[in-house]
Order: sequence, then structure tokens, then C-alpha cells
Amino acid sequence: MPRVDCRAVTAGNPYLLNVRDLIRHPGEMRERHLEFPAPEHLGEGLVAVRAGTELDVDVRLESLHEGVLASGHVSTRADGECARCLEPLSLPVEVEFGELFAYPADEPFDHELSGDLLDLEPVVRDAVVLALPFRPVHADGCEEIDLGPGITLITADAPAPVDDRWAALKGFTAGDTNVREES
Repeated sequence: MPRVDCRAVTAGNPYLLNVRDLIRHPGEMRERHLEFPAPEHLGEGLVAVRAGTELDVDVRLESLHEGVLASGHVSTRADGECARCLEPLSLPVEVEFGELFAYPADEPFDHELSGDLLDLEPVVRDAVVLALPFRPVHADGCEEIDLGPGITLITADAPAPVDDRWAALKGFTAGDTNVREES
């Protein structure tokens, strides 16, 4: 079987880490700091981490009897649009992750080591994508929104219009307790 130069493999995929020195050595620990441009687009929707955006990953690798525990922190920026005013928006993304990469065994695990290599890509991607807001808005509020002619915006301060069909219930209050008891 031909030998593969792990440095060449890990250089092509920045998420791959060589953990040969940790395998089957419970109690051993290593910390690594990775900085690289995101190789692919992370997330969909109004904001996402665009391909080429810098990812800053601090990872702690701990050897256990079951495998290698990877825990860490990811910092990056997500760009997109504000959900309220649709103006460009850039948000910091700070997220922590932790996952056990099991040794290959008969029972399947979510994440397994592949030889001497640990692939952080699915763990980092899932953590970053789940940390993205569904409805991102500007932190300091949006500028005045220009509504088209004939459109009015009902704010929380303004009284809501009352439908005439509900006018009979206007005099009813929650304190009215005239409930008939049935025997």
C-alpha cells in the first residue's frame, strides 16, 4: 500500500488535522489555532459566511479511550441583508463546538477518525450555520423605512383598528365571571 504524505492532504483541506500523536494515548491533549479563508459558502438565507471570508478556529484535541474529543471556538463574519430594511449587514459570528471523533468500530458514530486524520469541516460548518440569525437586523436599529404610497405601518404604540364584527364584545372584560354552573 503506497504511503500518503499527510502534509499534502491537510494542505488541500484546511479542516483536516493530523492527530497521529493522540491516537490511543488517553490523557494526551493538544491545542491548535487555525486561520484560513472559508473554502465554501456557509449558510443560506439573509446572512451567510461567504466563501473566502476568514475563519479563525481555536481547537483543543483530547485523546480519550473512545476516540479524540475536539472542542473549540470559531470566529468569523457573516454578510447579507437586514430583515427589516434590506440594507447590507455584516455580523460577527462567535460559536463554540464540541464533538467526539470515535475510533473506527463496528458500531457507527456521527464522526469517526479517518486513519490519522480528523475532519473538522462538518462540525465547524454545523456550528456556524446554526449560529446564524434567521431574521438579522441592524444592532443600532434601521434608518427610517420608506414605505410606498398608501402603505401604513402599525406600530406597537398605535391602537389597532377594531373590526365591527367584534363590537359586541367591547364591553366584556376578563373580570366578568358570570358562568353558569351545570349540574
